[in-house]
Amino acid sequence: MSATKHLSRTSDTPPAPVRIVHLGLGAFHRAHQAWYTQHASDGAQWGIAAFTGRRPDAATALSAQDGLFTLIERGGNGDKFELMTSIVEAHDGADVDALSKLVAAPTTALVTLTITEAAYNLAADGTLDLANPAVQSDIDILRALTAADATAAADDAGHAPAAVTAAGRLVQALAARRSSGAGPIAVVSCDNLAHNATAARAAIGGLADVVDPGLGAWIAENVSFVGTSIDRITPRTTDAEIALVETECGYADSSPVVTEPFSDWVLSGEFPAGRPDWASAGAVFVDEIEHFENRKLWLLNGSHSLMAYAGQLRGHTTVAQALADPVCAVWITEFWDEAQANLPAEGLNIPAYRVALLERFGNARIAHHLAQIAMDGSSKLRMRAVPVLKAELAAGHSGAGAARMIAAWVAFLRRAHHNAAPIADSASAELEAALNLDSGADLVALMAILDVQLAEDAAAIAAVAALAEGFAAQA
Repeated sequence: MSATKHLSRTSDTPPAPVRIVHLGLGAFHRAHQAWYTQHASDGAQWGIAAFTGRRPDAATALSAQDGLFTLIERGGNGDKFELMTSIVEAHDGADVDALSKLVAAPTTALVTLTITEAAYNLAADGTLDLANPAVQSDIDILRALTAADATAAADDAGHAPAAVTAAGRLVQALAARRSSGAGPIAVVSCDNLAHNATAARAAIGGLADVVDPGLGAWIAENVSFVGTSIDRITPRTTDAEIALVETECGYADSSPVVTEPFSDWVLSGEFPAGRPDWASAGAVFVDEIEHFENRKLWLLNGSHSLMAYAGQLRGHTTVAQALADPVCAVWITEFWDEAQANLPAEGLNIPAYRVALLERFGNARIAHHLAQIAMDGSSKLRMRAVPVLKAELAAGHSGAGAARMIAAWVAFLRRAHHNAAPIADSASAELEAALNLDSGADLVALMAILDVQLAEDAAAIAAVAALAEGFAAQA
């Protein structure tokens, strides 16, 4: 019996030159931006150097395979397998020296981000959260590095300290680009944030302004922040997919990615140093992106969050299971009707989008786990539920669909707190402090974490309280 073949580059899969740097080497990036880059008409000229977030594991695994991995496109009737070659380097996110060298290179044209909503470290008002200890630590480190005597910050081995947050690392890398004279560059946020270009500018430009106003001014002049709406359901890979690839493809792949056939990418902004021909792979470029962002954030991500909390409270574990629950299905429709009422009637093809979502959510072969979606709800619901509820209340409507999403989140957190279960949220300390308050006061405190105005709205509090009690009664 012959030994299993392991993935490595051959003359058939030569690496493209690095022209894109990516922060956040996860499954979604590999199913989305890496896929669009590979399928672009000029993809062979655009290699990606990708950096992990908190842990180096993904970079270690991919580096052992020369950046290669298998994309499993899982439709309702079967799987398709594609060898992905567009990632040519994979690095530990903590290797800020490598990041700085790559960003400073004149051949690098753009930086893409999938760092998650919470990693932008923004306050509820959308500005950089200067009270965040990680942000403050990066400010101290970056000030030392950008000072005239920055060499004094190095340790005995000559290694300078490095920023820890994603924004901090990128600010450090952009400082290197300024020093190298490599010129303008684009930063493309591919995270599920409303106004993600603005959020990236607030996180990166805001940090630079505090650290070194001169660097902040250079970033304002030379860095284009591109907004996007991104869409492709990508659940976690399991051992079953690893075994499936070996059986079907005849080689061992430690890092396959499973995704759905559907994909969507809408972008808005300038690329001063160029970009791949992503349009040839199906990406759409528009002048105004806000309505596309909201369509995705409210209809897809909003219903995902609703199912994540209400579905788990009703005993479900996956999106497909929650959608098959008639009660959850009614709640989704209720929320979608509210969201649609606050989107333009023209240009977004919302009825067809809703039909497509039902088909995608119902694909039971994509095991999209609700526990995964439920993480970091405090930052996600600010964009998925709060804007719809505020718009509905302002129009004199009940906003019951959006209020129900928040109520399900509250009931979910209360149950976790009661059971002493960990809360998977970057704001877990704030959430635990709120949950330690008496009933009623805890709700106001939780609402304030989402939106201070809503927490001061008696009608909103009453609506969410009643719906949260309904979930508690069902438990």
